[in-house]
Amino acid sequence: MLDVRGLQKVYDGSGRRVEAVRDLTFTVAAGELVCLVGPSGCGKTTLLKCMGGLLTPTGGEVLLEERRVTGPPPGMAFVFQEYGRSLFPWMRVAENVELPLKQKRLPRERRRELVADALGSVGLADAAGAYPWQLSGGMQQRVAIARALAYEPRVLLMDEPFAAVDAQTRADLEDLVRGLWRERGITILFVTHDIDEAVYLGQRVIVLSASPTVVQEQLKVDLPDERDQLHTRIAPRFAELRTHVYEQIQAAKRGVPRGEDPVRRSDTPPPH
Repeated sequence: MLDVRGLQKVYDGSGRRVEAVRDLTFTVAAGELVCLVGPSGCGKTTLLKCMGGLLTPTGGEVLLEERRVTGPPPGMAFVFQEYGRSLFPWMRVAENVELPLKQKRLPRERRRELVADALGSVGLADAAGAYPWQLSGGMQQRVAIARALAYEPRVLLMDEPFAAVDAQTRADLEDLVRGLWRERGITILFVTHDIDEAVYLGQRVIVLSASPTVVQEQLKVDLPDERDQLHTRIAPRFAELRTHVYEQIQAAKRGVPRGEDPVRRSDTPPPH
């Protein structure tokens, strides 16, 4: 479904050249839920914007269903981290959700059906007439997710969408995403800085290196498909997986090469 090949992004400005992403190559299969983690500042958002056609890569390419992404593709939707800036405060919830559908030139009745279905899917059927500023942060992010769902995407890119909500709301939203993914079969690439969240949500976790970024490791999450916040997070295998991802991120921060044991490397005394 998604194919990232040798992606590179360099920023040039004020006489300074910054290589944010050096050489990223990975694939995401149709219907897969993949989480992306890495050290702070490693270029996760830059990568996602290149994949969504919001930034032009310096080198390499992104393919969606074997077609090169050169701008925002019609089969893809994006959920941003800052829901307060992605929703229009002067528009009611239903109008916010409906907005991208107008570009599809769908009949009004069909747009209303999609809006009602999406709001119902995220538990906000009764909030259609409210304004975003009348809702809690978690509910606003549900509106942003509903807007993406109403667009009927085949691929959903999510950029740390729960970073600004409290822990309880975050847990509810994580379960919402897994539920929607299972019900609708959407391909999801979910960027997060939270290791536990990545392991809980994903079928696979891609660990990125420090900037300039490459893929540090790809880890299959072999947890049961049925997951819940209470039992999954206390399972021994969950602890093993999140510990492994944490070690890889720490290795990435220290610049340990791919394939090298991060624990053994960390025990080696620094050179004089």
